[in-house]
Amino acid sequence: MTRPILAATCAGMLMIALPAAAEDAGPPMPGTLSAAYPGKAYSPYAKRNFPERPLWGDSHLHTSLSMDAGLFGNRLPPREAYRFARGDEVMSSTGQAVRLSRPLDWLVVADHSDGMGMVGDLAAGKPQLLAYEQGARWNKGLAAGGDAAVKAALDLITNFSQGKVDPALMALYSPGSKLYKNLWERVIDEAEAFNDPGHFTAFIGFEWTSLIKGNNMHRVVIMRDGPVRARQVVPFTMTPPQGSPDPRDLWKYLTNYEEKTGGEVLAIPHNGNLSNGIMFPLQAQWNGKELDKTYVTQRDKWEPLYEATQIKGDGEAHPFLSPDDEFADYETWAIGNLDVSEAKTNDMLAGEYAREALKRGLAIEKRLGTNPYKFGIIGATDSHTSLATAGEDNFFGKHTGYEPKPERMSHPFMENENGKIMGWQMVASGLAAVWATENTREAIFDAMKRKEVYGTTGPRISVRFFGGWDFTEQDTKSRMLAIVGYEKGVPMGSDLRAMPKGAKAPGFMVYALRDYIGANLDRIQIVKGWMDADGTTHEKVYDVAWSGDRKPDAKGKLPPVGNTVDVAHANWNNTIGKAELGTIWIDPDFDPAQKAFYYARVLEIPTPRWTTYDAFRYGVDLPEGAPTSTQERAYTSPIWYVPAS
Repeated sequence: MTRPILAATCAGMLMIALPAAAEDAGPPMPGTLSAAYPGKAYSPYAKRNFPERPLWGDSHLHTSLSMDAGLFGNRLPPREAYRFARGDEVMSSTGQAVRLSRPLDWLVVADHSDGMGMVGDLAAGKPQLLAYEQGARWNKGLAAGGDAAVKAALDLITNFSQGKVDPALMALYSPGSKLYKNLWERVIDEAEAFNDPGHFTAFIGFEWTSLIKGNNMHRVVIMRDGPVRARQVVPFTMTPPQGSPDPRDLWKYLTNYEEKTGGEVLAIPHNGNLSNGIMFPLQAQWNGKELDKTYVTQRDKWEPLYEATQIKGDGEAHPFLSPDDEFADYETWAIGNLDVSEAKTNDMLAGEYAREALKRGLAIEKRLGTNPYKFGIIGATDSHTSLATAGEDNFFGKHTGYEPKPERMSHPFMENENGKIMGWQMVASGLAAVWATENTREAIFDAMKRKEVYGTTGPRISVRFFGGWDFTEQDTKSRMLAIVGYEKGVPMGSDLRAMPKGAKAPGFMVYALRDYIGANLDRIQIVKGWMDADGTTHEKVYDVAWSGDRKPDAKGKLPPVGNTVDVAHANWNNTIGKAELGTIWIDPDFDPAQKAFYYARVLEIPTPRWTTYDAFRYGVDLPEGAPTSTQERAYTSPIWYVPAS
């Protein structure tokens, strides 16, 4: 079912030698050469105006400036985060040498805007903080270190989640204070110092940490601009009176930023799985306010992306919502909200996961005229260690209290009367891949806005995904797949072009290349969601390309690829799977009257999970329930089909 593909590395795929029989595609069909070489230059690499390789980055990283990260024991400021991301070896807050396997291309340091910088003053024992009971309590835990610091951080998170931090204490570290303005200036200076156009991009940004009684509605805010514009504002917070927990008020802040500075900005929600159903409302917001045209148009404008996989759980799909999807239950966190102050119930799940949100968006568009959930998909780490690690073999935890140590798997990460999350349940995810024309703030931001992005759970799998009406099998035999994709179709994140006369169904060109230091690929799937005329939404997962000689059974289910993981030695081999997969898939169930979206999911063969590496390196037993292997994956942004009106 796989079709061998060869594409130049600079076009985002590979340059490997295939057997002669695989290379020989036979005589080209009429028009193939003229389509692949449109006459701009004899050299196929000249005069290109499309992105040629994915740029890898992390859009969501916390440093010692974030309240919770600092209380957990993070002592690494933004400059160390940038050094690490660009490939330098650094010393972690627990004194361990750490380095990435390969540098990242870009980074967003997104420290929490509420209370930014407070912990540094707590650690220093500043009198203005110790005058408050909470400040003195957290200072004591911070000074004790270890478990006491972790407990102090969880205590802060719980109080902040429930709106119980002393208002006078918060006011010291809120917009309007000179201290806060000076700190923001330093944040901007650090980003500017490490921003190196063409080589490494450091964005200016922050995290707006909205919580409704512990229900997560966080957004990362990213500016396209440099210091001149960024200095004209300070971050928006969720704490009144300067801030607000309502996304509508965040969008007003973003509007004001662009009107005041002439710059550009966007916001990226994350961890809907910890929102207890309020991240993707269908009828009304958490406060009972009905969704209206203003809500849907503003959300569509300001939130073009969704962070679907990260350290606090994978948010693509849930098995309750997608019972026919055998891969839906991946690194699922569904115990409760962010601080586990309220347990999860099944009726909440539909408002929490990306796939269901994409379906809800179709239904809302039918009612209000705009799809508020027409987002692209990325991954990020949300690490609170200043270390953007997403590899299973290089996992440094969510916060400093869970950096590598023998007992971290078996120690509860969070526990109360509603349940507990064990240390082994932390997730190593994820990374964002951006199809940008160059490594600059402007080009990467623009690719985010047009949603030509995808996310992975950590490996750097190269994925192209195009939709069109006249792809042919011959197109997959071209060495210039990206040229064909852009010439004849649209890339991930786009709407399909208008259905031409005589067309029967859209086709999707998808191809993937394994991470060159990673695992082979198991399969490529296309996930389709659509809506009937009566507003009912549906979904289906199609296996479209796979490795080996496997054949679907009578029910259409493809057999597993196998598993080569050697648990005892935390290793695997690439004797199964395939280095590259690709195909052109025509939707067999297409109805031109139905709105639909399509995205690709690429699965690797099983590899050791971080828990298996810990067990091997420390010589400890795996806790009960801890997985030994994982099937890492990539999720592309969707392509949407909208019927002609």
